[in-house]
Amino acid sequence: MDAVVLDLPFTGRWIVQNSPARRVPSHGTTLMGTSYAIDFVGVDERRRTAPLRDWRTYLATEPPERFYAYGRPILAPCDGTVVAVHDGEVDHEARRSQLALVPYALGQAGRIRQGPAAIAGNHVTLRYGAVFVTLVHLRRGSLLVEVGDAVTAGQQVAECGNSGNSTEPHVHVQANDSADIATARAVPLAFRDYREWPRGGGEAYVDRTLGVPAEAAVVAPVAG
Repeated sequence: MDAVVLDLPFTGRWIVQNSPARRVPSHGTTLMGTSYAIDFVGVDERRRTAPLRDWRTYLATEPPERFYAYGRPILAPCDGTVVAVHDGEVDHEARRSQLALVPYALGQAGRIRQGPAAIAGNHVTLRYGAVFVTLVHLRRGSLLVEVGDAVTAGQQVAECGNSGNSTEPHVHVQANDSADIATARAVPLAFRDYREWPRGGGEAYVDRTLGVPAEAAVVAPVAG
């Protein structure tokens, strides 16, 4: 199946996690149409996801407001029509601590049993031709669109949050053959016109006209 080509759904720098360029299924499962899904975590120029580390970072949970990604605008990655909107899920405390991650991991099976809302949290799905593109883990109360709205690429649709199955504020992007992510099949995706700083640091970058961002690379859109 050909990949659907999208714009990055944000401005600024974001680090790539769970990239399908590294492995498929990218999240280690085919559940809920996530085989080619990709995650982006907002960072600063030093690749930090948050400006602060303290005892909570190592021993407990942290408020999502600490993180650069939280509240950043999330943009439509394509022209399309809104076919699904879900809001109302809480933005969880974030978990960088290995101690805090243990009980969260033990609750994973229970969240899966609860269905898509418990996994995706607040989300928006756009119909883009024959493909359905979903933006996941959005901030509660930030959604700016309704079902039936026509949107254009680059239009803000929400803010980044930490809702659903998320341990740190980030945006998860996936493409499917159906709007029902509980039963949809995954569609490969690629992105156009972005700058990529490879993992390992430094300011050397590559401008890509089309590709799948590499695991642990930092990316930002390049103006057309």
